[in-house]
Order: sequence, then structure tokens, then C-alpha cells
Amino acid sequence: MALNVVNQLGELNPQVFREFKGRLKPRNFLITVAISLVSQLLLLMSFASQLPVVDLKIDGDTWNRYCTGSTERYSNPICLPDGLGGFEINWQLWWQDVFIWLSLIGIFALLVVGTYMLLSDLSKEESRGTLNFLRLTPQSSPSILGGKLLGVPILLYMTIGLALPLHLCSSVAGDIPLVKMLCFYIVMASSCLCFYSMALLFGLVSRKLSSFQPWLGSGAVFMFLMIMTNVLHHPYHNYYPADWLMLFHPGILLPYLIDANSLDPTDVYEKGDYLAGLLWFNIPVTAHAWSWTGLTVFNYSLWSYWSWKGLQRCFHNPSANIFSKQQSYLITGCFELMIVGFSLYHDVKYPQDSLENLQILLVFNLIFFLGLIAALSPHRQTLQDWARYRHQQPKSHRKDLLKDLLWGEKSPALVAVALNLAIASVILLTWVLFWPNNEYKIPALGALLLNITFILICATVAQLMLMMKARKRSVWAATTVGGLIVLPPIMLGFLSMSPYDAPAIWLFSAFSWAGVEHAAVITIGFALIAQSLALTLFNLQLTRRLRKTGESATKALMSKN
Repeated sequence: MALNVVNQLGELNPQVFREFKGRLKPRNFLITVAISLVSQLLLLMSFASQLPVVDLKIDGDTWNRYCTGSTERYSNPICLPDGLGGFEINWQLWWQDVFIWLSLIGIFALLVVGTYMLLSDLSKEESRGTLNFLRLTPQSSPSILGGKLLGVPILLYMTIGLALPLHLCSSVAGDIPLVKMLCFYIVMASSCLCFYSMALLFGLVSRKLSSFQPWLGSGAVFMFLMIMTNVLHHPYHNYYPADWLMLFHPGILLPYLIDANSLDPTDVYEKGDYLAGLLWFNIPVTAHAWSWTGLTVFNYSLWSYWSWKGLQRCFHNPSANIFSKQQSYLITGCFELMIVGFSLYHDVKYPQDSLENLQILLVFNLIFFLGLIAALSPHRQTLQDWARYRHQQPKSHRKDLLKDLLWGEKSPALVAVALNLAIASVILLTWVLFWPNNEYKIPALGALLLNITFILICATVAQLMLMMKARKRSVWAATTVGGLIVLPPIMLGFLSMSPYDAPAIWLFSAFSWAGVEHAAVITIGFALIAQSLALTLFNLQLTRRLRKTGESATKALMSKN
């Protein structure tokens, strides 16, 4: 019977069978069980040590978090005797704390450790050369990568699975409804799919990082979860676009779970008006647990979908761009709509809040478009083949150049980046036009235009760097673009030139929006003209190099024939 099950699993997905066979060994199984059970025991012992104990040597009252008296000292209630030589204990609150810590430990373990395991496995497969062997097998990329997603972290899944009974018992003892627990488990499963898909995509496109890959990826996930957990526990900002990042933290539902009983939820996990009042396109999605769950799962599903689109393109053809240009236009629209949805607040306290929200959006846009430039920009050999193909065509067939630049796989990415910027700008400009105040609309428009020109300059510079004959063209491109973004603010900071004191200079940096508010309209106009001239010069240089590359490649090909 067991042999038949194993054989059927191998026929259904050979990659899952391969991963299970390599990891589900008796020694690994016993270690996994021991780690899970000992960790749960240590957690319970830690919470048991926090319960109040009668100390005959100390006279006076005792205060403790889990007592049931009135709150008089350090926000802790006074302990009341139970008549049996001990104190009355608020076991519901104690089990809630156990539940919260189990949930947070599970979130960090699944996302951080799972990301590390997947990236480490891909790195080892790449170094051993077995990944190329998998590419040559008749299996489809979803079958192979899905098998890795299910099979590589199997021991981690077992560790978390062994903790589920305690997690469910603590939720029942803490008076948390099972329906809301189901919502939490759905969000957790969706988050694992999203983070693991992104980890696989990162592993395929960053092969040159080798053994540093898993540390970089899992470290980034750990830092993100730490920051978002702190924000969730102590909300303190009014920058609504940043709320989109909270959708990537599975713990976003924890305030709803502990708010399901009569206890004060702020004593366990602060919810407050910040989380309860969030709107997405002015829809109160945080009013109910199911609506917040739906939006969170939708966000995870959206980026899981695009991650798998990139995986299908890159797995069998590692030299291909991560996304096609057609896909990039849809990705840009999805990104802008998701993040702008949290910014549509018409009842802002101060008129300047709208401009500050736009500035946060422009920072997100800069990061997003840097990734998009890296995903779409072809390298030297691809551009050389495209330029030679264009040069060999008769002049009568060269009229489709714009179409090729917009949709072609091998053409330069600048026009596609410009169209993506146009899509993003239309969405942002529509939002700006609906602002209730007109005072900050002109600075907002200036910041938007300066952001567009700077990103186009970065795209052109990156494409020029990728046409170099140097071996590490990607490093040169990343270093140059990174220098354009980071060095000017650092230099201005050393010179003590703040955006308020020298707004004209800040207009030429990646953070031009910081100086727009303090600069005159004519100064913004001159900055736009100067950046447009620089963009024109860079594009003329790119066009000249492409034409020269096409001509020389054609001459070399003709001489061989």
C-alpha cells in the first residue's frame, strides 16, 4: 500500500517525489519532531514563569498582567487571592498571549526559514549543474518549481504542523472564533505561496550571487517582517500609501482575532483607530475580518500570479527578460492601482498631507521602476542582434520601429519604460486632480514630471551601461544608476544643504519632490528643461551606438560570408 502511494506520488509530480525522498529520512524526521516539541514546551514554560506566585517573604500587594483585580500600578491589575493559597488568574488573556507568540513565531519561521531553504536549494542545484538537467527534462516549469515549493520546505511544514494542536487549543482557550482562525490560516497559506514564489524568482535571476543568495533573500524578508510587526504593534504614521506594505504581513489579522472577545485588545496587540479606519478606494476593508482577509489574499494572489509568469519565462531560458513588455504594462497598472487605493483620503487633516502622500508614492514608484528597468533592459548581445536585424531590413520595412520598441522582446527598453511611466502618471495625475485643495496641485505636478524625467534618465544610462563590452555589465549598470540616486543626497547632506535652503539643487536629484514644495514655479520649469536636455543627449548617444553596433555587426557577418 505504502509503495503504491509513493509510486503514485512519483507519477503525479516527480520533483515532489525527488524532494521528499532526499529529505524525509528517519534522522531528519526525529530531529524535526524534537525541535517542534521542545520549542513548544519552552514557550509554555516561559509563559508559566510569568504567572504570579505567592511569596510569604514579601508583604504587601502583588501586581501582575494575568491577575483579575483593578489596574493600579504599571498598567497591571492587582492580584486577588483565590482562597486556595494562590491568586485568581485570567487564563483567557494568558492563552491569548500564547496564541499571539505562537502565531508570530510561525510567521517568521515559515517565511524567513522557508525562503532561506528554497534559495539555498536553488543555489546548490545551480552550483552542481543539476538545475540545467531539470531544465532538459520533459516536465513543465510549473511542475518542477511547484514540486520544489512543496518539497524543499517539507521538514519546516512538519515542524509547524506539529505545533498546530497547541495553536488551536490556545485559540479556543482564548475565546477566538474558529471562523476567524480559518481566515488567519488562509492568509498564512497565501503569504507562503507569494513569498516562496518571489524567492524562486529571485533565485533564478540572481544566479551570480551564489551562496550569498539565501542569506540576502531571507535577511530581507526578516527585516521586512520585523519592521512591519513593529508598525502593526505601534502604529504611528499617517502615510497612507505605506499601508499597502501591511498587506504583505500575515500578522495583519491578529488584531481582529484577539478583538473577538470581551478583553481589551490593546493590552495584547494594539489595533486602535489606525487599523480600524483604513480605506481602500474609500471602501472600509478593515471594518470586518473577512473583508480584510479578502483584500490581503487578493494582494498575495496578484503578486504570486506575476511571480509565476516570470518563473515560466526565466526557468527554461535564463537569459530571457523576466517579463515581456506587454506584461510590464499590466504589472504597472496593478501596482499603481493597489497602492493608490490607500491614498484616496479626502478628509485629510492638513492640506499638505496630500502632497506628503504623493511623495511617498513617488518613492515607491522609483523603487518599482528600478526593478522594471532591470527586468526589461536587454544586454549587449541581444541588442547587437536586434540592431543588425534592423540594419539589414529594407527601408520600406523599417516603419514598424515604434511597434517593435513597444512590444519587441529584443529591442531597447526605453520606450517601454516611458509607456509604463505614462500609465503610472495617468493614474497618479487623476488622483491629484481630485484633491480637495488647489494649493499643492502645481508642486505635485512638478514633482511628478521631475520624477518621470529622472527615471527615464536612469533607464537610458542603464541601457548604455549594458551595451558595454565589459564582462560585468550588470554590475556597472547597477553601480552607475545607484550612484545617480544615492550620491547627490549624501553630498548635499554633507554640505548641509537641505531642501528648504537649496531647493533648486535638490530638483536635480532622485528626491526632487523634497525641493518642489520650496521652489518657485520658474525654477521647476528650468529643472525640467535641463533634465529633458540631458535625457535627449543620452538618447542620441544610445541611438548612435545602436546604429554603429548594427552596421559593424552586419559588416562582420558579410565578411564571413
